[in-house]
Amino acid sequence: MYENYYQLRDKPFQLNPDPRFFFASKGHKRAFAYLEYGLSLGEGFIVITGDVGAGKTLLVKSLLKKLENGSYLIGQLVSTQLDADDTLRSVAASFGLQAEGLTKSALLKSLEDYLRLAVRQNRRPLLIVDEAQNLDPRAVEELRMLSNFHEGDKPLLQSFLLGQPEFRDTLQSPEMLQLRQRVIASYHLGPLDRAETIQYIVHRLNTAGWQGNPSFSEDAFDLIHQFSGGVPRRINTLCDRLLLFGFLEERTQLDSAAVQEVISDMRQEVHHQAPTGMAGVQPLASARVAPAAVSGAMLAVPEEIELRLAAIERSLNRLIPLVRKVLYTVTAGRESE
Repeated sequence: MYENYYQLRDKPFQLNPDPRFFFASKGHKRAFAYLEYGLSLGEGFIVITGDVGAGKTLLVKSLLKKLENGSYLIGQLVSTQLDADDTLRSVAASFGLQAEGLTKSALLKSLEDYLRLAVRQNRRPLLIVDEAQNLDPRAVEELRMLSNFHEGDKPLLQSFLLGQPEFRDTLQSPEMLQLRQRVIASYHLGPLDRAETIQYIVHRLNTAGWQGNPSFSEDAFDLIHQFSGGVPRRINTLCDRLLLFGFLEERTQLDSAAVQEVISDMRQEVHHQAPTGMAGVQPLASARVAPAAVSGAMLAVPEEIELRLAAIERSLNRLIPLVRKVLYTVTAGRESE
C-alpha cells in the first residue's frame, strides 16, 4: 500500500520472520554465535530464550538459511501444550515419519532407525523446538531421552530449544537436572537499546530499498524506542503503522508528533476492544459509593465516549484519502486497458 508511495521494494516492517531482514544486534550476534558453536559440537541442547517478539524465530531461520547445503536433516516443532506422547509423534512427523497408530516403543524404534540411517549417510539430524515453554516437564524429558541415541560415538540428534523467559524456570526445576547437564550453551535475548533501535529501523528500511523518503527525526526515534521497549516485533508493528500514516497524510518526514498520533490511535484501538474501568463495577444499591464519586463517574462516561468518537473520526479521516487513492488507481487502470 505505502510501498509504491515511498518507492520501497518490500514492506520493511512485516511481522513474518524473513531472514533477509535479520539485524545482528549485539545480543543477536552473540546468540547466533552460540547456535553456530552448538552446531560445531554436534551434540546436546542449545537453549535460546527471550520475550515475545525478541527475534528468536528469525534468528533460527537465519541460521537455517546458512544450512541449505543438503548436509542437515531439519525437523521443526512449534509446541502447543504438547504432552509427552504427542511430543514424540510431533517430532517424528517433523521429519516426515508416519506416527499415528504406533505404540510408543514402535515410534521410538522408527525414529531411531531413521536417525541412524541419516547419520550413516553423513547427514546430521537437527531438531528445532519453538515455544518450548509450552512443553510440560514429561515432554521435555522425552526430548532428553532422544539425545541418548548414538551411532558409535556420534549422537544421532541435536536439539535447539527456543522459548519465552519462563522456560528458564522450567529448566531450573529439580526434575530437569539431567537435561541441564546436556545443555552445552544457552543465551537470553534482551531488548534493543536506543542506538540499536535506530540501526534496526534503518537496516530494515535499507533492505526494502529505502532512499531516505520518508525521513525520521531524532525525537521520532526516541519515541519509537520508548513505546516499543526495544522489542523488534513491537518496533515493526509501530513503524508499519507509522509508514501507513505517512502515506495517508502524504508526509515525507515523520517526527515525534506523527509517532505520538499513531501511538494514540493504537492505544484507542486496544482501548476500544477491552475498555478499562468496566470490570468489577458494583450496582449502586449495594456499593455505597459516595455521591461525589458517582458524579465523577457519570462525567467520565461522556468523556470516554468523546475520546472514542474522536479516535473513530481520525481513523475515518485517514481512510477517506486511502479509498480515494484506491478508486483512482482502479479507474486509471481500466481507462488504460
